[in-house]
Amino acid sequence: MTPSKQPAIEDSDGSTTPFKNKIKIGFSMDTLKEERWQKDKDLFKKAVESLGAEVEIMAANGDDAVQIMQAETLISHGIDLLVVVPHNAEAVASIVKKAHSAGIKVLAYDRLVKNADVDLYVSFDNEQVGEMQAKAITRLVPKGKYVYIGGADTDNNAHLFKKGVFNVLQPLIDKGDITVVYDQWTKDWTPANALANMQAALKANNNQIDAVIAANDATAGGVIQALTAQGIAGEIPVSGQDAELAAAQRIVEGTQTMTVYKPIKLLTEKVAELAVKLARGEETGADRKVNNGKIEVPSVLLPPITVDKLNIDDTIIADGFHSREDVYKNVKNK
Repeated sequence: MTPSKQPAIEDSDGSTTPFKNKIKIGFSMDTLKEERWQKDKDLFKKAVESLGAEVEIMAANGDDAVQIMQAETLISHGIDLLVVVPHNAEAVASIVKKAHSAGIKVLAYDRLVKNADVDLYVSFDNEQVGEMQAKAITRLVPKGKYVYIGGADTDNNAHLFKKGVFNVLQPLIDKGDITVVYDQWTKDWTPANALANMQAALKANNNQIDAVIAANDATAGGVIQALTAQGIAGEIPVSGQDAELAAAQRIVEGTQTMTVYKPIKLLTEKVAELAVKLARGEETGADRKVNNGKIEVPSVLLPPITVDKLNIDDTIIADGFHSREDVYKNVKNK
């Protein structure tokens, strides 16, 4: 393969780009084990290539050491910019340092890298995601016993989601309307760990729980599995996030209350556009700043969308994110 630093003016379709070098972007991903991240990978690749650039993608499947090693490999392959979805917000700070020492800028994708001189952060407004989850559930259950099933403690987004949730819950807790009877992180975001957490919550409270705020659809799946085993799925509102197909199916079936849809196509296209600009030394137009413990990181935060049974057809189905046939396949009267 021709190194990216060599002139690569003619594209495969015979057209030319006005730039001397074809931009090469390295994409270091935490995982491809969840449906959501497969979509990110495919859409990001398509978006980058549509801009006349190329991308090399590696996924560490939740292993910090592997992610650091893969990032080093990408850097050694002559990339012009590194895009990172960190597994551990703290551990990958060393990646940023290594990239910078090689003259390569770093863009944090969807999840913030902590305590590092990140050049740009592009995500959704994750605190707002948590607020949306809590507002949807408190609207249905303004008083009662709540369970919070968080995400992975190592993921900065999980902390932002929780902050947003408790922005809404805290005034109701202070009034005595809501009691949080169980609050636990879910290691690696896995449904199995969320299931174990929810089983513990149900056992500790003799199944007397009124609402569950689960940080994403994978954890919501584990929660609903535990509720189903007790014969109470559908009776207790459960939140989610990511608009995964299984969650969309649970929403129309009535076992999951809502999800938060973050249009991944919008995210991937925005990141691809800004990654190419950053690689070329152009202005990104970042209009926000997010503190990562070391610096105020220039940021672009996109708006998320609450999805429930009432608007699922007009949002994730209308966007082609999932087909109506797939979403409603287990519902008899569509």
